[in-house]
Amino acid sequence: MNLADLNKVAEAMVASGRGILAADESTGTIKKRFDAINVESTEDNRRDYREMLFRSEGMKNISGVILYDETIWQKAKDGTPLVDIIKKAGSIPGIKVDEGVQPLPGCPGETITVGLDKLAERLKKYYEQGARFAKWRAVIDIAQGIPTAAAIRTNTHALARYAALCQAAQIVPIVEPEVLMDGDHDIDRCYEVTTAVLKAQFEELFHQRVPLEGIVLKPNMAISGKKNGKRAGVDEVAEKTVRMLKNCVPGAVPGIAFLSGGQSDEEATAHLDTMNKIGGLPWQLTFSYGRALQHAPQKAWSGKSENVAAAQRVFAHRAAMNGLASKGQWKQDLEKKAA
Repeated sequence: MNLADLNKVAEAMVASGRGILAADESTGTIKKRFDAINVESTEDNRRDYREMLFRSEGMKNISGVILYDETIWQKAKDGTPLVDIIKKAGSIPGIKVDEGVQPLPGCPGETITVGLDKLAERLKKYYEQGARFAKWRAVIDIAQGIPTAAAIRTNTHALARYAALCQAAQIVPIVEPEVLMDGDHDIDRCYEVTTAVLKAQFEELFHQRVPLEGIVLKPNMAISGKKNGKRAGVDEVAEKTVRMLKNCVPGAVPGIAFLSGGQSDEEATAHLDTMNKIGGLPWQLTFSYGRALQHAPQKAWSGKSENVAAAQRVFAHRAAMNGLASKGQWKQDLEKKAA
């Protein structure tokens, strides 16, 4: 392991004004997205859609792209490997390596992320294909009686083992312990649970001897559940998220790239911007958004070649807005529809 090189990649992933595009939807998930815009989820359509994003002006605000296993091996219509298009845009190719979730034995309603078996061998192949970072997502739900200590500990342990394997393969691990915002909990409950998860996560990383200079953290924000009738405002989300991170995340971590986790496009941007306006932070704060970057361009594209240019403009707009937010320079009046 060359920690200096890992740190260089991690720093580039969270560079000022840029963030990460999560384009790693599984075949099942992208089908749901395409169903919503009446597009058949064929391999060619999935490739064309992602190629459209990777060739857009919006990539100037994208530091890295998380790919799905299918996508990292694909070539564009003209035969150019998609990873080469990403590199030419000045971005870093990455890869999702977890294999989804399964029920956690003894913990009803909770899950464990799987995929550690043979991960070392897979990472070598992904590195050869051009991947320089990876992603593994743990899922922690909030409901009556959960999360349990068992679910928190099991998932953070698996994340730490994944991180150690990545670094051994000279790949920067994105460490993503996601506390879901699907319930009716308030922001204080989310703060409490996420604090417990993050503290457990860094303890596990320590035990697995993972140098923090060679990772990027991808957490949820401290935010109300979507079903809560009194959702916290932007300022409260920003203040409590920053306080939570300061209490849990060592300064050695190069940067924190938030997941959007079901937030609307503008909501995710506003929260990130307000946090960066607070300032005085030991790490870079940026984005690693999937839906919050792709929802608008997917709708604009709708599977039609004549809509490609318009969809690329919409994507570039969203990427630019989040790029500004990562520097605390976004303003509400900038949110005009892309032409």
